[in-house]
Amino acid sequence: MSKNTDLGLLILRVGVSGLMLTHGLPKLLNLLQGNFDFPDPIGLGSMISLILIVIAEAICPVLILVGIKTRIATIPPIIAMAVAAFMVHGADPIGTKEKALLYLVAFIAIGLMGAGKLSLDRK
Repeated sequence: MSKNTDLGLLILRVGVSGLMLTHGLPKLLNLLQGNFDFPDPIGLGSMISLILIVIAEAICPVLILVGIKTRIATIPPIIAMAVAAFMVHGADPIGTKEKALLYLVAFIAIGLMGAGKLSLDRK
């Protein structure tokens, strides 16, 4: 890859993951405080749904941001954003599901391209 491609991947990883953390950290704090009040869109129970979304929106974005196991780490956010866009907001207008779709597309791109050389994986 060229230097520009690696720099572009770094900007994409840091930008998308950093923005996702603004959604995931409040959920992580709720989980740590024992507040399990959370929607259950796929029927696993509120607590399990909250744990899975914390993994997808807080833990995996940190891994992606620094470039550790980036391709594998994109799988939970991809699944979470697909559920948000197509199940939770499936009947809503495009403007409502647009944010989930943008995150979905960005994490798919990161998953396909990997972290680049400017990461802890350095591949």
